[in-house]
Amino acid sequence: MKVLGISGLHHSEEFKRRELPGLSEREYRISQGRDSAAALVVDGRVVAASAEERFTGEKGTGRFPANAIRDCLDRAGLGLADLDLIGHGFAHEPSELEAGEDYLARRYREVYDPERQLDWFAEHFPGQEVRSRFVPVPHHLAHAASAYYASGFDDCLVLVADGRGETESLTVLAGTGGKLDVLHSVPAMHSLGTLYGVFTLYLGFEMALDEYKMMGLASYGDRTRYERELRQLVHLRPAPEFSVPLLARDGDLLQRETHRGVLAVLEEIFGPARQPGGPIEQRHMDIAAAVQAALERCLLHVLRHYRHQTGLRDLCYAGGVALNCTANGLILRSRLFDRVFVPPGAGDDGTAVGAALHLHADHKPETPITPLLMPYWGSSFDADRIAEHLATRTDCRHRRVTDEEELLAETAAALDRGEVIAWFQDGMEFGPRALGCRSILADPREARMRDHINNLIKKREDFRPFAPVVAEEAAADLFEIRRGRERQYAHMLFTTRTRPEHRERLGAVTHIDGTARVQAVSRDGNPRLWSLLNVFAARTGLPVLLNTSFNLRGQPIVRTPREAVDTFLRGGLDRLVIGDHVVLPGGAS
Repeated sequence: MKVLGISGLHHSEEFKRRELPGLSEREYRISQGRDSAAALVVDGRVVAASAEERFTGEKGTGRFPANAIRDCLDRAGLGLADLDLIGHGFAHEPSELEAGEDYLARRYREVYDPERQLDWFAEHFPGQEVRSRFVPVPHHLAHAASAYYASGFDDCLVLVADGRGETESLTVLAGTGGKLDVLHSVPAMHSLGTLYGVFTLYLGFEMALDEYKMMGLASYGDRTRYERELRQLVHLRPAPEFSVPLLARDGDLLQRETHRGVLAVLEEIFGPARQPGGPIEQRHMDIAAAVQAALERCLLHVLRHYRHQTGLRDLCYAGGVALNCTANGLILRSRLFDRVFVPPGAGDDGTAVGAALHLHADHKPETPITPLLMPYWGSSFDADRIAEHLATRTDCRHRRVTDEEELLAETAAALDRGEVIAWFQDGMEFGPRALGCRSILADPREARMRDHINNLIKKREDFRPFAPVVAEEAAADLFEIRRGRERQYAHMLFTTRTRPEHRERLGAVTHIDGTARVQAVSRDGNPRLWSLLNVFAARTGLPVLLNTSFNLRGQPIVRTPREAVDTFLRGGLDRLVIGDHVVLPGGAS
């Protein structure tokens, strides 16, 4: 069976710009349906998946994923007519718009109505019959499927938490015997994702884009300074209930579309909001820390209840809130669950994968789904295509090193002497994390390397940490990871502590609070990167590198050889290893 899944809501932001002129750019970003993507599942295995932003260069775009669809189909040698089913990770219905506001009714007709997806298919794939194969999949069900079916777990608890689906913001499900059954849901009016996003706005960042910045900032703050205020804004009720009455302060349509009502309350309580680009004060750090603590309290409140009620010992977790690595690490360390799985595409891009997996499981339950090892499902380029592009470049020097040992030894030596290296290999990762195929790598030993990359290459805030990538066999020696559980850290979605005796010599990848967002690499997961780590260890004693995404500020992670070389040169990196080619700055060779 061949199933295509898609995510995103085309024209969501454009509709808002037309209907509500005069808002700020940050306010226009507050729209549902971003992170559009496409994924292809063939006979229970994900064979291709890509986010549309990698093709358009528009970070977090919600545009119809026409480019991603074509790429998935082309790489599988299929056409749209070959597909059995097409799933979309939203299933909005008009009944939710009974508030009587014309704006909401028009938005449903022009953006949310599943019929619009058929219009976009007709526009981008004219003459192709789609209607009989198109299935809207409820948003949280798509999120849940993206985690449960990829995990390889038989029976587990499943948690979905985000800004909102159709009408809900948190859903608890039981995944048993290949089926997903809803146990509990929390309406959008009490959304933990929206709560975190509004505080992200208050702190001068962009909602639905920069929440990870607030998570990084929280590590510098005092969680107790504003604990009382947060407990007044977020209430724990008898388990598993909680409420976020703060969000009800957005009273009218304009406030709900901009969160100006909630922001006004936050200014009354915490003082003036930080302006974008303005100085970061200690109170900003303390507020971020208090919000992070409130989020964690609510998540554990729900999870403890359902862990004991259901007896399910494993957890799958997805939705935008599941990208909060700090909370994920706390859940893992709580020992509530034996195993915790978060898919690398935990955000809305992952609902493309989830919609396809759900439809496969629903229509072909007798065909097992292949569990995820690594999500290298994106565009790949063989040696000839890379060489073909490099032959056109006169703005750099390049040469091919076909001996694998020589290539790795040369790269490790460059890293050891302090070079910052762009690393472009094999298939592009799916999800927001660079997992060793579209990465920037550097020496992890000295904190000044973190500052160098933040300030001169990525040009981003200096409080933001970088992640360590470590050979799986050494992960538990260097970081506080349970032996035998290293593969839970394969996708860079959990923080843990760097062991105290290693923190000084892992200064570039250990955060201010002693934690690290670890990626543990196995030989079968990424053979070339695993080998590079071991060659670097032979020189330095550390099978660890600093790993960050291969992009510059405001740019999606690179997809093609052209983007790789352009970004390498523009970013001022020291060398690019692309396939088995080494590229250096300077005139053509």
